[in-house]
Amino acid sequence: METIKNKNTRFIKEGALIICGVISACFGLKSFLLPSHFIDGGVTGISLLVKALTGWNLSYLIIIINIPFIIMGYKQIGKGFAIKTSIAIAMLSLALIVLPFNPITHDKLLIAFFGGFFLGGGIGLAMRGGCVIDGTEVLALYISRNSMLTVGNIILILNIIIFAFAAYFLNIETALYAILTYLSASNTVDFIVNGLEAYTGVTIISEKNDDIKHFIINNMKRGVTVYKGEGGYLEKKDIDIIYTVVTKLEMSKLQSEIRQVDPDAFVVQQQIADLKGGVVKRQVLH
Repeated sequence: METIKNKNTRFIKEGALIICGVISACFGLKSFLLPSHFIDGGVTGISLLVKALTGWNLSYLIIIINIPFIIMGYKQIGKGFAIKTSIAIAMLSLALIVLPFNPITHDKLLIAFFGGFFLGGGIGLAMRGGCVIDGTEVLALYISRNSMLTVGNIILILNIIIFAFAAYFLNIETALYAILTYLSASNTVDFIVNGLEAYTGVTIISEKNDDIKHFIINNMKRGVTVYKGEGGYLEKKDIDIIYTVVTKLEMSKLQSEIRQVDPDAFVVQQQIADLKGGVVKRQVLH
């Protein structure tokens, strides 16, 4: 019974996120980008570029151009992802026809920034709901598994191509504003998906590891894992390697303490996209 309740709660939460994402993306498109013939990066940018060149209906273009990426998503991620993505894209297409959003401003800089902000917000919320309304990431994932390029490199290359086409077929000014729109959208997506409390994994090697471990546990109220290792460069035996996870807001506090305790400590930081369990989310920030 509890499992069914949890599934229903998750289904409602994901559905609400997707609906909010669709509305946000639709608002960004209809109230900012479309009236001024602006474009964005990714698959949405391709759809906007094709509309600007041909005059075809954006609602149909979003569905048609995303079909190959839905198929890729089915093969790469799974059936559930493909179904939710199909529904979300169909909802966005319908929203562009039905929702009565009007232009907000004619200032090009505001259009580029807020158009990207609301479109990126919509994409990010949909991703939190377990699907996408822009298939760029799916294509990048597919290509990265069959090449030496990373997902980030592929997305960058795809967007450079889109902006180059925009500069050639439309004009350079439109392409430049498109870059601003893309930067606004991508940063909004990162913020919504990763949140303000982006987590950082910290590996610390120090001769004063006991003092550092004591500070992390007692002052920062964070968990610590201690690995046993040995140095390769200096051939030291039995080195304690401390690993902990802190939020982005706590990182400077930890760095400051490490510098005071042991200025020669070796510290490696890694960004963590998501986190489950442990004591990081259960404790209040200090």
